[in-house]
Amino acid sequence: MSDKFSPIDNERGDVGEVEERVVFVNRCAKVVKGGRRFSFSAVVVVGNRNGLVGYGFGKANEVSDAIRKGGEMARRTMFRVTMKDRTIPHEVTGVCDGGRVFLRPASPGTGVIAGTGARAVLQLAGVGDVLAKSLGSGNKLNAVKATIRALEQLRSRDEIFAARAVVSAPVATAEKV
Repeated sequence: MSDKFSPIDNERGDVGEVEERVVFVNRCAKVVKGGRRFSFSAVVVVGNRNGLVGYGFGKANEVSDAIRKGGEMARRTMFRVTMKDRTIPHEVTGVCDGGRVFLRPASPGTGVIAGTGARAVLQLAGVGDVLAKSLGSGNKLNAVKATIRALEQLRSRDEIFAARAVVSAPVATAEKV
């Protein structure tokens, strides 16, 4: 992993106060000789609403254990999101299996316009104004993964110029005569 996606903010490795949101809980049944045996899986998103976000997928025989495992995994996978004010710097599309999520920057005051899985990720990341469209699969896990992949692709203007070895110049504006 590159330094950009490192969740470590200080020497101890703490990420500070994070909020946890359960996106989806699934019940699975296995038929055995004595009846049905149930197990559960949970998709959990965590973030500090200030640029750090991660997701986890936990499975267990109890709902609470699945959520706990998902939360622990999400905290381990947290990364920093590149933002421009309260929105994203440019349009981006994230893909995971059959799910695709398209993200577009929005003007201030728009809010988060997104479906369930993408909304949880974007809100906990701290993105305040964004337009999102979930395309393809309606699977919430794939929507969360696609949103995470889209956010990982975001680059600031300075990062793009540095990669191209271009000196950042001020944007020219037309003057009135």
